Amino acid sequence: MDKARLASALGAPSGFGQSQFALTRGNAFEAKVKADGGAELLRLAHARLDPGAEAPRAAAVPDLTAQGPEGRTARTALALREATGAGGWTLLDHPMLALDVAGSLAFLEPDAVVVHPDGSWSVVEIKSFPMLDGSADPAKVGAAARQAAVYVLALEDVAARLDPAPPVRHRVLLVCPKDFSNLPAGSAVDVRKQRAVTARQLARLTRIEEIADSLPEGTCFAPDRGAEELTAAVAAVPATYAPECLSACELAFHCRERARAAGTVTRLGRPLRAELGGLTTVEDVLAAARGELGDPDDPAVAALRRAAALRAEALREAGDREVAAVCR
Repeated sequence: MDKARLASALGAPSGFGQSQFALTRGNAFEAKVKADGGAELLRLAHARLDPGAEAPRAAAVPDLTAQGPEGRTARTALALREATGAGGWTLLDHPMLALDVAGSLAFLEPDAVVVHPDGSWSVVEIKSFPMLDGSADPAKVGAAARQAAVYVLALEDVAARLDPAPPVRHRVLLVCPKDFSNLPAGSAVDVRKQRAVTARQLARLTRIEEIADSLPEGTCFAPDRGAEELTAAVAAVPATYAPECLSACELAFHCRERARAAGTVTRLGRPLRAELGGLTTVEDVLAAARGELGDPDDPAVAALRRAAALRAEALREAGDREVAAVCR
């Protein structure tokens, strides 16, 4: 389904996605990095990922155009197979990969994939945030590493269908503007941890057919349906809102409003939800702090009551000081 259109139909349109200015700037930088047949990109790949290999002088850049995502995925797989035994450098510009996500194929488009002379494959991520003095914002680098890890998993699926299977490198090339210029700088990022975490998460996902079987008969998410019907359809799929959803899901604003209406504590963050144990709503938390709910031996309940007692004591002391000041 088109989640952005669905969110608008529900009356909670999201601002999900980059600004037009950021997209334009990012596209211009990517075009600069890939100019002249990707000469600069391949130079960075050689320097940061494979300095022992021969220098890339005349790399192959195969045409990956095809009809539809399925056609592009097949064309990418063919180009990877042909490049693996070629013995030189090959640059795949915006290849199309497919990854099974809970029983449905998700089509992915990395910025680039490089085939090394030894036949191994590397993912390239091109970002427009700056690399100052050789390092970039850790949060942004972490997000780029998680994104690249998904591409590595998808590449491994392609490699597994070849005999022998070429190695997919777990060090990806991150290319960013150098300092405050528009010159590209590269850094090798190890994504083994992110890849392992993503693989575990994908393995634990509930299969789409299982979710579909649990839905009421006739459930439909078509954006042209009425808001009331769509709200009921979305509510039929279990979801747990957290602030992190705002950066990853078009339905986050809708779910946030539902979480506020239900008074759930997850809207305050997953770490807090984990510390509160069985107290799942703000009303339950306040009742536990007042001594009206919960087991006194529960560490979360004991901490809440202690915090409530300290707050009451602080308010009494503040009130006493205010009274004393007035009397003087």
